[in-house]
Amino acid sequence: MDREEIIRMAREAGLAYGSDEKPLGSVTRFAALVAAHEREACAKVCDEKVDAEYKTGKVDHNEMAWTQACAIAIRARSKQ
Repeated sequence: MDREEIIRMAREAGLAYGSDEKPLGSVTRFAALVAAHEREACAKVCDEKVDAEYKTGKVDHNEMAWTQACAIAIRARSKQ
């Protein structure tokens, strides 16, 4: 999420945005926290699928590798 997207969403949400504010200050930090929380929730869905598959005893290792790769890729987005 870049600065312009945050500004657009803040305006859509009806949040005040003044030209004298630094890049939306607390709104930018709040957006980053929300995005991080959602990324982790999505990655956990992948983790739970892997755990559930292993509990069945019938593991498709190829599918599990892709699922684990997705969780890693989701978490890596926080470093972009």
